[in-house]
Amino acid sequence: MTQTPLNSDLHGVETLRPTPRSDLLPPSDPVAVRWARAVVGAFVAVPLVATVAAAVILWGYGISLTDVAILAVGYCVTISGVTVGLHRYFTHGAFKARRWLRVTLAVLGSMAIEGSVVTWVADHRRHHAYSDKEGDPHSPWRYGTTIRALAKGLLFAHIGWMFRDERTSKERFAPDLLADRDLTRVDRIFPWLVVASLALPGLVGGLVTWSWMGALTGFLWGGLVRAFLLHHMTWSVNSICHVVRQRPFNSRDKAANFWPLAIPSFGESWHNSHHADPTCARHGVLKGQIDISAGIIRTCEKAGWVYDVRWPNAARLAARRT
Repeated sequence: MTQTPLNSDLHGVETLRPTPRSDLLPPSDPVAVRWARAVVGAFVAVPLVATVAAAVILWGYGISLTDVAILAVGYCVTISGVTVGLHRYFTHGAFKARRWLRVTLAVLGSMAIEGSVVTWVADHRRHHAYSDKEGDPHSPWRYGTTIRALAKGLLFAHIGWMFRDERTSKERFAPDLLADRDLTRVDRIFPWLVVASLALPGLVGGLVTWSWMGALTGFLWGGLVRAFLLHHMTWSVNSICHVVRQRPFNSRDKAANFWPLAIPSFGESWHNSHHADPTCARHGVLKGQIDISAGIIRTCEKAGWVYDVRWPNAARLAARRT
């Protein structure tokens, strides 16, 4: 049987596993597939339409400070749930966390509306197992290296991959999460967390302004527009950060750094160093590389909420320099 690399501890250590196809679940029922695609389509299209509508409102009437605050706070909280929680903690085990924080990170990551915690982690671990090779769920290089092929690949890596009938085996890639009762409970209530993620900004806006219009604009800016911005920021790491050519470290794929996204991605766009050392809690490891997520982890460590943090090691970094 052909062998391909996989992270044996599911966090970053390479070993061997069977071919990529064995890491996928059997095809779903056609009706279920159509339903799943419709749901994905709604979560891609609705925030986009809402953002266009918000731009029209902004042009004609402006945006209130309340809406700006709701949008900013909602974005920062939910993207931290993705970067600190779903990615660095649950996927790669870059640190250990107290139980209450573990559950909180799972909830906040789910409220980013990018999939349930177990699904998100399983997909991302499969991405690292086969990064930019056969089996990678969202490589922009899947169609070739010509300009046309790469343009097609970028669109696929950014959005298209979510519409494929290709489900990652959770049992193979996320057995540790499936064995955790707290996380399986959070995973089961994902639809309700989506509702809460969209409804809470409207509730806050209504209470602060004591008006139905405040509730509506809070829902629009803090719910739908925030989801649009967060989704495309995350998806840009999948697409752009596997194409641009800032690669100061050796990795077995085409992962690259893209500094313009460093702040809005909370440090996730230092993608080359991350793929060179996946379990490291800090992605922006070089001088001047801003990594907000690492700052959050550092703060939590000082508060005693997280421990055994895997901070950058000078010897490991030197060994990986190009």
